[in-house]
Amino acid sequence: MEKLPAYTGWLWVKQGFTLFRKQPFEMATLFLAYMFLMLACGIIPLIGQLLPLLLAPVFSMAFMQACVDIEQGKRVFPNRLLTGFRSPRFTSLMVLGVLYLCAAVFAMWISRWVDDGVFWQVMRGKLALDSPQVQSSNMPKAMFVAAAVYTPAAMAFWYAAPLVAWKDMGVGKAIFYSFFAVLRATKAFLVYGLAWLAIGAILPAVISAILGLVLGKAMALGLLMPLSIILTVVVYCSFYPTYTSIFGRPYSSVEAEE
Repeated sequence: MEKLPAYTGWLWVKQGFTLFRKQPFEMATLFLAYMFLMLACGIIPLIGQLLPLLLAPVFSMAFMQACVDIEQGKRVFPNRLLTGFRSPRFTSLMVLGVLYLCAAVFAMWISRWVDDGVFWQVMRGKLALDSPQVQSSNMPKAMFVAAAVYTPAAMAFWYAAPLVAWKDMGVGKAIFYSFFAVLRATKAFLVYGLAWLAIGAILPAVISAILGLVLGKAMALGLLMPLSIILTVVVYCSFYPTYTSIFGRPYSSVEAEE
């Protein structure tokens, strides 16, 4: 694994847009189908709120494989969402999901010491964001602490799912390789993150403010919704080039749907 120059992070963003432009409707449909399934999971008692995190590595392979399909000139269909479930490494992907959930819960639990557990309660659905307790709390700092605590885990899980599914690595080995791959590409990931902060957060906020003044808040939100969906899908598309830049294209990828 060679160290990547900082500008590689911007190339990943551009490559994400390139992949999306080749099949925009198909990728948007795949994402909307995924969101529908996540909403449906939320209805399930007890574990419904946990399933999105538990299944994150499984569903991540659907978007990764969809990008492979686009590169190979194949059309992406919504049933691509089943890719991870049909993978021979499904059990390992679920183990990653359990570890992913544990890391997220631990990071949020640690943040309790910063804002007396307000952020923890919000994430558990015990407090509404507009409640007086939240407004008067130190929740922004708690969110920052949780993000800082979770960062090493994010590095460890970034490539773990495709390494398990495509490289047939064990869970521990995949986590190890993922962490150090991200560490060696720190500069590229910093540029990548800053680029998406500008494109995915700052730019929509500016557009929203302008449209709100011209058209009103309701109309502005209606117009920004498609933009938000598109940018989110492009973010998913950009995950794939971050993988191929370091580990190459998958030669033993999950079998395409017939």
